[in-house]
Amino acid sequence: MGERSASGEESRDRALAEVDFDALLREVLARVHGLLDEQDRLRHLLDAVVAITSGLELDGVLLRIVRSASSLVGARYAALGVLSEGPERQLRTFVHHGMDGDVVDRIGDLPTGHGLLGLLFDDPRPLRLRDIAAHPASYGFPEQHPPMSSFLGVPVRTRERVFGNLYLTEKVDGQGFTETDESVVVALAAAAGVAIENATLYEEAERRQAWLSATAEITSLLANDTTPHQALQAVADRARSVSGADVAWVVSGSDPHDLHLEVVAGAPVDREAMDALPMKESLASFVVRTGVPVAVDDVSADPRAVDPSSLEGWPRLGPVMVLPLRSGSGSGVEGVLSLAWTSERLDIFQRLDPALPSSFAEQAALALQLARSREDRRRVTLLEERDRIGRDLHDLVVQRLFGVGLGLQSTTALLPEGDAADRLRLAIDDIDDTIRDIRRTIFALGTLETSTDLQSEIESLVERAAATMKLRLKLRFEGPVRTTVPPAVASDLLAVVSEALTNVGRHANASSVEVRVGVGDDMLEVSVVDDGQGMPEDVLRSGLHNLRERAAGHGGDLVVQSEAGLGTTLTWWVPLGPPPE
Repeated sequence: MGERSASGEESRDRALAEVDFDALLREVLARVHGLLDEQDRLRHLLDAVVAITSGLELDGVLLRIVRSASSLVGARYAALGVLSEGPERQLRTFVHHGMDGDVVDRIGDLPTGHGLLGLLFDDPRPLRLRDIAAHPASYGFPEQHPPMSSFLGVPVRTRERVFGNLYLTEKVDGQGFTETDESVVVALAAAAGVAIENATLYEEAERRQAWLSATAEITSLLANDTTPHQALQAVADRARSVSGADVAWVVSGSDPHDLHLEVVAGAPVDREAMDALPMKESLASFVVRTGVPVAVDDVSADPRAVDPSSLEGWPRLGPVMVLPLRSGSGSGVEGVLSLAWTSERLDIFQRLDPALPSSFAEQAALALQLARSREDRRRVTLLEERDRIGRDLHDLVVQRLFGVGLGLQSTTALLPEGDAADRLRLAIDDIDDTIRDIRRTIFALGTLETSTDLQSEIESLVERAAATMKLRLKLRFEGPVRTTVPPAVASDLLAVVSEALTNVGRHANASSVEVRVGVGDDMLEVSVVDDGQGMPEDVLRSGLHNLRERAAGHGGDLVVQSEAGLGTTLTWWVPLGPPPE
């Protein structure tokens, strides 16, 4: 028994003698240090998660993510590539850490998503490499780029969408990235996705607030004494500012074939060049006809679009969003609001939620309707006041002058021929001229200088003349009078029709009159034909001098044909081109 015990102790002693206590101790210490490193990494990971979620500004969140990732795994360089919103999977933003500003300037343009960066877009899974250059998808580095070998790439997700990729290169200790490094970065990327989503929601809320503020500003502006043109300009300015567009413009009109580019924000205004744009075949015409908003990625490539980039001073435009100006679903479209960006800023266009500017456009249209209603009320008030003044002039002043003229005319018969009789006749003629001028003024009071519907103004003028003179009066239009006659000619046209009808009422003793206003062959022609007694010779010589002067001012002329008992035909014509030198 004693011998067996002694031999067992002896074998244990030999086994202990063969053990390398230093190696064992080093292994134990390594495991202890590994556990401590893991705990330290977990603590740093938690600190990093807290750090990246400490703010809501997206740019700040992205920068904190790359800095935290670089510190956690000991990477010299870190970057976060953000994907664009469109179908093309390209880098929209590239946030980097580790390179000095001078190095970045020497490298030049930031990456666009080729090589390994693009590989992670197509296959969003963690990728760990010992040597970047050895991978078949490696695209190489540009000149002046610092050397890089080890690589770790991890996708950053927001819900089910890949927001971008986190890239880490050049482990500080010169070794490759480990599985533990990958696990840490994957965990950080998961937290980064949450932080990015929160920051994105915050940005969306700020954008919505900006659109609401813009709508409130427009409503407040239109509540004051603002003209419709000023209101449209304010709509274009605010829409461009809030959307980040390069150019914004407003096209007015409810007829798809009769649209006009009214105001522009962000580009010079050349009214003549803008009026020459074929708006009846454009995206604006399509939106007015259908009432549906339209967005295109490239205005120059869409066959339905008119590209305003050809206008002098305008940038070369790419994406365009065209929104109907309509106050509510039951109202017609009164125009469109267009927002356009250059091709280099396609990502801003793609990030814009169309519902925000669409809502702004509807509210702006409602505010514009209120402004126009206020303007219409002002015009009605002005017309009522003018009508009252016209009635007073006609019923009081004209009748008194007419009575004075009749009294002087009867007195003339009692005077012998001589200077006194001639002076009295001259006074009677002056009274007649004054009555004619007052009647022309009465007709002019019924029209507004700012009116744009020339045909309606002529119709109203003729109707008032028919009611005043108790005649059968026929009016006929030929050609596009409403859209062809320029404003400078329109004012004289109204005066000519008014004075011609006044002369008929004073001298013709007619029972019916026909007025024809025609446009054709680049010429405007007005004819007034009556069935009266014909014009006296003195009226033919001097009474129509004013009409001849108005025609001559535009390079035209006046022709009068009259015979006693056979009526009179007055023809007034002017060219529709520029007046002669």
